[in-house]
Amino acid sequence: MTFEPTESLNPYYNESLLSIDEKICDLLNQRKEVLVKNTIFPPDEVISRLANEYDLQEEYLQSLFTTMAMEASLKPMVVPIEFKKYVPVLKTYENQGVLYTVTYIRQYSNASVLYLHIDWEERNEAIESNYYPDIFDMFIDDTYICRSEGGGGTTGHTSYSYIISPALPDDITGIELIFTEPGRPFKENPTGFEFTIKLG
Repeated sequence: MTFEPTESLNPYYNESLLSIDEKICDLLNQRKEVLVKNTIFPPDEVISRLANEYDLQEEYLQSLFTTMAMEASLKPMVVPIEFKKYVPVLKTYENQGVLYTVTYIRQYSNASVLYLHIDWEERNEAIESNYYPDIFDMFIDDTYICRSEGGGGTTGHTSYSYIISPALPDDITGIELIFTEPGRPFKENPTGFEFTIKLG
């Protein structure tokens, strides 16, 4: 789609930049289509190579890719209204001594609220004593927007909540929740760990 310049453009905006900016936006969309549900940050060696090749600062590129990952969080926030019911789930996934559980879903007229509980045994030598899980991104499909509301916990347990819009159907059979622990720049030892919990 070609944007036709108008007199309303900022007079200080160099119109020769317009075609470049359109290409940047087109490439951002292409990247989203390839990634589908994840925002994958280039590894450090790729960032270094790109910085050298295009005469850019590595910190600038890290910041740029971080900003790309923020689009979903910048969408208008849905506030759940008109509570309807609880939908029991009680589905779990276990990995290396850590148990991930979805117990139930709160149904509202305009959204659903889901809680992910994470439990681990502090005395389990297979788990590092300073283990603390990252905040997981959650994805269902293109029909739904899933926003993490953060969370917290205590030793051996933490819980995160997610707002899903529009609301999930009352019959959740077959719906798959995909949780991803993203590798983020400036985070030590990103895992990229991912698991799926199938509802119903």
